[in-house]
Amino acid sequence: MLVYGDATRRESVTRKLLRLRAALSAARASPPGFGRHGLLVDALIEAGELAQGMADARFEAAGQRDAPSPEADTAMALAMAMARLCARSWNTAFGCTPEPHEALLAASEQLLPAIDIDVKQPEGYAFYALYPESYLVAAQRLQCRPWRVIGLRSIGTSLAAIAAVALGDAEPLTLRPVGHPFDRRVAWAGPSLARPGAHHAIVDEGPGLSGSSMAGVVRQLMSEGVAPDRIHLFPGHGNGPGPQASAETRELWTQAASHVTGFDELLLRAADPAHRLQSWVEAIVGPLHEPLEEITGGRWRSVHGGAPGELPPAHPWQERRKFLARSGSGTWLVKFIGLGHEARLRFGCAQALAEAGFCAAVAGLCHGFMVERWQAGMAPLSAARLGDGALRMRLVAHLADYIAFRARTFPAADGTGASLQALCDMGRHNSTEAFGSDGAHAWNRHRSRADALQQRVRRIRTDNRMHAWEWLASDERILKTDAVDHHAGHDLVGCQDAAWDVAGAAAELGLSAGELGLLLEGLSRQGCRIDAELLGFYTPAYLAFQLGHFRMAAADAPSPAEKMRLQAHAERYAQALRRHLAEQG
Repeated sequence: MLVYGDATRRESVTRKLLRLRAALSAARASPPGFGRHGLLVDALIEAGELAQGMADARFEAAGQRDAPSPEADTAMALAMAMARLCARSWNTAFGCTPEPHEALLAASEQLLPAIDIDVKQPEGYAFYALYPESYLVAAQRLQCRPWRVIGLRSIGTSLAAIAAVALGDAEPLTLRPVGHPFDRRVAWAGPSLARPGAHHAIVDEGPGLSGSSMAGVVRQLMSEGVAPDRIHLFPGHGNGPGPQASAETRELWTQAASHVTGFDELLLRAADPAHRLQSWVEAIVGPLHEPLEEITGGRWRSVHGGAPGELPPAHPWQERRKFLARSGSGTWLVKFIGLGHEARLRFGCAQALAEAGFCAAVAGLCHGFMVERWQAGMAPLSAARLGDGALRMRLVAHLADYIAFRARTFPAADGTGASLQALCDMGRHNSTEAFGSDGAHAWNRHRSRADALQQRVRRIRTDNRMHAWEWLASDERILKTDAVDHHAGHDLVGCQDAAWDVAGAAAELGLSAGELGLLLEGLSRQGCRIDAELLGFYTPAYLAFQLGHFRMAAADAPSPAEKMRLQAHAERYAQALRRHLAEQG
């Protein structure tokens, strides 16, 4: 099934430098604390993306081979400077004042070419609560010297910088392994990768399904004569390679030492209270009556209540980390929304939606976690509740207001989401995998119209998560949850036309033809006209995407009960997609 995608955006070097300068300026103007530290981490991520983009530009120009580059070295020097600021801030419990780096920034502006670069989204920072400070802490525990630090792009660029600060390597390098995703190899055109007499640190957020990227560097170092006891892995977790790892990869992993500081150790059980997530939350909502209660992995369902037979499905490993915080000011949801500039954009989205009355009130942002009011008196929509005619009328009117507000408020640039051709390819692939060649004629027709329809797409930061359980309703109001980051998720959809959310609402809430007509009329009255032909294209594409997503989630389900819930929804999408394609055919 086709579901996932790597988000890449095109940015100018000039813009990256301006954003880096702005983050440093904001940090210097901020009082001591986790807020200022978060701005320094933003600067590190920005500099890491700049270094990644410059290194990848050199990599492509050299025929997909890594080699030393003055421009990449200049950008990496910036990342190292930002890493030193972050390390000093963390090690002093956020107490030190960041020194200015005007001379370094000015020199970088002179040395770096004013070109556009491809910046790849660091997934760990965006989705999986991976903090660069965890690599700092892990590396600081090692006393041996000297070191050669090797980061794997993309996210390994900034992670390598902060690990190198702790290990004393002034000039870490980065690589982009090549080859099949389950059999990555090093493509290094410079002098020997190994450094005589040194320990070697390989830094990345993995391992993923195969662990082959880090293993490929281990293989290369060993081929150059580095002893296994001088090779160290700095991964994002301690679970080892995934199910697609080869026997050779697993053997390579066992020969190198791994060093991991997990999220819980870093932020939940930190020895210094200044480093604890709970302390950050208390600075926003006041002292907590009890420790943070984790509700990740579907545990939020039990807090909301509801009949066991109506529990919504959950895909535990894809869920953002989330907690409940109870203080004298009430109960609050503390949810990871990411690190860096893009996460601050998502926080701004949440603030705008809350101020407009569409989402829960937002209390603040604490270094990657958004704090919002927990809606204890409101329950998620269920099949039973959706049978209430009066509620459905309110819901349809609210949907029109909500989608129109997003269309007015959150425009998105071209290239921030999948093209219609890409969505068509995904739809054909997923439906063919699900039930053979049925519907091929309909997909052929969609493909023939995709380029013409593409001209009508007006991209916005779509919700992309219109499922019934993502809506809370009471007698007085309706609120949307989980509304700020799925347009920038770890999938191939991205930002689309408002018609995508209309297709999603129709599929998820079971809108009748009459209700869909009322929704479209309500949107049109607010200046958000939905193109009928574009909606007709999006509908099967949406169903095919959700079919793939839920089938893959069911394969990963941690329990039989969860697997059944996920499979039931996958079957619902399959039936709707088959029916829709048959009608179009």
